[in-house]
Amino acid sequence: MQTLFPEIKPYARHELAVEAPHVLYVDESGSPDGLPVVFIHGGPGAGCDAASRRYFDPNLYRIVTFDQRGCGRSTPHASLENNTTWHLVADLERIREHLGIDKWVLFGGSWGSTLSLAYAQSHPERVHALILRGIFLCRPQEIHWFYQEGASRLFPDYWQDYLAPIPQDERGNLVEAFYKRLTGPDQIAQMHAAKAWSTWEGRTATLRPNPLVVDRFSEPQRALSIARIECHYFINDAFLEPDQLLRDMHKIAHLPGIIVHGRYDVVCPLDNAWALHQAWPNSELQIIRDAGHAASEVGIADALVRAANQVARNLLDLPPEDA
Repeated sequence: MQTLFPEIKPYARHELAVEAPHVLYVDESGSPDGLPVVFIHGGPGAGCDAASRRYFDPNLYRIVTFDQRGCGRSTPHASLENNTTWHLVADLERIREHLGIDKWVLFGGSWGSTLSLAYAQSHPERVHALILRGIFLCRPQEIHWFYQEGASRLFPDYWQDYLAPIPQDERGNLVEAFYKRLTGPDQIAQMHAAKAWSTWEGRTATLRPNPLVVDRFSEPQRALSIARIECHYFINDAFLEPDQLLRDMHKIAHLPGIIVHGRYDVVCPLDNAWALHQAWPNSELQIIRDAGHAASEVGIADALVRAANQVARNLLDLPPEDA
C-alpha cells in the first residue's frame, strides 16, 4: 500500500483578494519547477490542511492548495455573499493566472470533484488531467439521498441526532429547514444546526468508525462553514443547470482522468462515479472495495497517491515506478 508523503511546509503563501468581501488563502509547496497540481477541497466549506499536500511527490509536483470562499484561512469566515460555483471557477482562474501557471492537474474529492468538473468544462485548455475522488454531481437526487431520505435508513441512530434541531412539522424539507436556522439571527440555533449537519457528514464519511474524522467535522468553526456554505449551495441546486456536469462531459472528453470511489460510499453513492465514467470514455474508474467516502481511508489514500504518481509520470514522460 502507498502511504501519504511526509509532511512538508509551503515555500510560498499568498492572500489573494477577489470580489469583496473575500480574500483567498493560497499556498505552494513541493518543487517550484514541477508539474502544477491544484488540490480542490470538499464541502463546499471544508478548507485544506497539512494533509492536502501529501498525496503528491514533492520532487515531481508544484503543489497548490487554497481555501475556497468563506472557509479555512480565507476570509470572511462562513460568508455566503458572492459565493457560488461560478465565483469559485473564476477564483481558480485567478489563482492560475496569479501564479503564472499555463496548465495544471486538477485533484478534487467530493465537492472538489464537482468544482473540478465545472472548472474543466469552462477552461478545458488549462487542464492536463483530472484525478477525482468520491464523485458528487450535485443532482437533486444526491441531495435528497443524503439530507432527506436514503442514507437515513442505514444510520437511523445518527439520523436522529441530525434531525434534532428541526421541529417535526418542518422535516418535509430538511435542507430548507436547516437553511432557515443557518442563516437566521439566532447564533445559538445557528451553531446547534451547524454541528448537527456537519457531524452527520463526519459520522457517515468512513466505512469504519473514525473518531478523528467526526471530531474534525464537528469542530465549531469548521462545522459552521461546512453547514452554512453547503446548505447555501444545495438549496440553490449548486448553481448548476439540471444534469449540467454530465451533459457537458463532451467538452472534456479528450482529457485523461482517474476516478477513485469507495464501494461503500454513503455520502456520495457509487452510481455517481459510474454515471461519470460512462459519460467519459477517457477515464479510468477505480472502485475501492473496502472504503467509504473519506480520502483518509487507507484504500482511497493508496489509490490517490498511485494516481498522482501515474499522472505525473505520464505527463513528464518518466518511466513507470516499477521499471
